[in-house]
Amino acid sequence: MTARSIELGRVVLVRMDPGEDVLTALRAAVEREGIRNGVILSGVGSLNAFNVHVVGVPSLPTCDVFVHGDGAYDILTLAGTVIEGRVHAHITFSDTEKAYGGHLEEGCRVLTFAVAVLAETPGAELTGWDAVGPLRA
Repeated sequence: MTARSIELGRVVLVRMDPGEDVLTALRAAVEREGIRNGVILSGVGSLNAFNVHVVGVPSLPTCDVFVHGDGAYDILTLAGTVIEGRVHAHITFSDTEKAYGGHLEEGCRVLTFAVAVLAETPGAELTGWDAVGPLRA
């Protein structure tokens, strides 16, 4: 286990419009705002299509299982990291009967609107924080 204290820097709000792809919009915002390392603190909104992946087996090496669908969904949470400019995000969303979630993939399409809150972590080195296995110094 590794734990580090970091300082949060600039906070960036990302507003997505109907029809936009959530992951594509987050990537564009990270690039436009020049965010190298950061955290995705939250997100809200709605979707009319989703595409996520989850781990497929309970041991290493694991595999990705992709799940997708169409319908009306509320975004309950959006969280993750930006590591060296790369977005690593997870999403939870629900319909009228149950909640779903997983690793955000292209294909999560905004229905009404979506808003994500990102914060830079200036000076924080996050390389390897999303790699399998122990974090190397």
